[in-house]
Amino acid sequence: MTAQGTLAGKIALVAGATRGASRAIAVELGAAGATVYVTGRTTATNVSEVGRATETVEGTAELVTAAGGTGIAVPTDHLEREQVQALVERIDREQGRLDILVNGVWGGDYLWVGDGGLDRKLWEADLDAGLRMLRLGVVTHLITHRYALPLLTRKPGGLVVEVTDGTAEYMQKYRGQMYFDLAKYAPIRMAFGLGEELKDLGCTAVCITPGYLRSEAMLDTYFKVTEENWRAGIEQDPNFCISETPAFTGRAVAALAADPEVARWNGQSLSSGQLSRVYGFTDLDGTRPDGWRFIMDAEAGRKPKEEDYR
Repeated sequence: MTAQGTLAGKIALVAGATRGASRAIAVELGAAGATVYVTGRTTATNVSEVGRATETVEGTAELVTAAGGTGIAVPTDHLEREQVQALVERIDREQGRLDILVNGVWGGDYLWVGDGGLDRKLWEADLDAGLRMLRLGVVTHLITHRYALPLLTRKPGGLVVEVTDGTAEYMQKYRGQMYFDLAKYAPIRMAFGLGEELKDLGCTAVCITPGYLRSEAMLDTYFKVTEENWRAGIEQDPNFCISETPAFTGRAVAALAADPEVARWNGQSLSSGQLSRVYGFTDLDGTRPDGWRFIMDAEAGRKPKEEDYR
C-alpha cells in the first residue's frame, strides 16, 4: 500500500493519464497525498483516435481525489505546443511549483496492431502509421519536457519519470518492428540524457517500465478477459502468468517520489518488479511479480516457474 500523506504538499503532472500505467501512477500519487494534474485527449465529450471512450481524463482525476489526493483534469494534446504551454502556465499560476513530472504519453498501440502487428519490415510497414507512432511516443515527450522542465527545475528535488515498455537490458533485443522499437527505447535514452542535464540542478530523471501489464486494453481487447478471471489469458500466452496490475507501477513511482535519496537512481532504467524489492510495496494481490526477469529467462529457455518470480 502507498503510505498516506507521504507526498502531501507535492505537485505532480502525469501526462497521458487516461488509462493504463499512467492512470494508476496518478492515482497512487494521489493516494500518497499529492495534488495531481492529469492530462489526456479523451474527455467526457471528446474521444481520441485510440477510441476508448470510457477512459477519460476527468475519470482519472476523480480516482485521484477518491484515493486521497487532489485530482485536476486538464484535457491536453501533447503534440500541440500551445496546449502544453498553457497547461504548465496554469500549474505555475495555481501552484507556483512542479515537483513530479510523469511523462507517460503513448496511445500508439492501435497503429502497429492495425498495420499487421510486429512482423513487418521497415520498408513494408505503413510509413504514415510509423511516423504517427513516433510522434505520439517520442515527440509528445520532448514537447512536454520543453515546457514543464523550467518549472520543475525552479527548485531542487524535482523528479522526472519517463514511462516505457521494457527495461534497458531487455531492449538490447529487437522489438520486431522499427517504429515500435524506436518509440519504446527513446524514453530510456531520454531519461539518461535528462539525468545528465538535471543533476547539477538537484533534480532526478529515471525511466520506469511495468512488467507484463494487465492494462484495461490488454485485458478486454487482446486477451478478452477481466481482472477477475485474468488467468484465463495464460492459455493464449504462458508468460501472462507473471502479469501485474497497473497499480504495481503506480506504487513504484509513488515510492520513488517519496524517497529522499531518489537521486541514486538518476538516469537509470528501472522496472516495477525491481523497485518492489527495494521499497517493499506489493501488487494488489500482495505479490511482487518480477515480470521482465521472468520473460527474459523464459525466452532464454530456462523454463521459469511463476512462484519463483513473485
